[in-house]
Amino acid sequence: MTPTTSNPKIHEGRNLKRFREMLGIKQDFLAFELGEDWNQQKISLLEQKEKIDSNLLEQVSAILKIPAEAIRNFDEEKAMNIISNTFHSGSFVANSVETYHNNPIDKLMQLHEEKIALYERMLREKDEMMGRLERLIGR
Repeated sequence: MTPTTSNPKIHEGRNLKRFREMLGIKQDFLAFELGEDWNQQKISLLEQKEKIDSNLLEQVSAILKIPAEAIRNFDEEKAMNIISNTFHSGSFVANSVETYHNNPIDKLMQLHEEKIALYERMLREKDEMMGRLERLIGR
């Protein structure tokens, strides 16, 4: 028995649909990018195929800006096993990077204060310029 490189449980069409949806791309957009021969219905049929033609999969992966291998090799069952074996009730993921939360109102107030400071600086520069002009005219 010869080993095969593809996993029979992997459904490339379903994987394509998952990646497309995760990226927020509509079937109509994908059809438009593939060319005149494509429409939303053909994309829907493509996503139902267990195996997608290699050239077509390369085109689609280029449009989605993900490697074709990601679509070919994504196995939802394996991903779920990893998640279920990694996380248990009461477990958490520690984040070594501090998370900063910016309050939008604070940011807005900061921008407003910067705007006021800029305006005041412009007024001082205008007053200095007027003083110089008055001295030049007065001479």
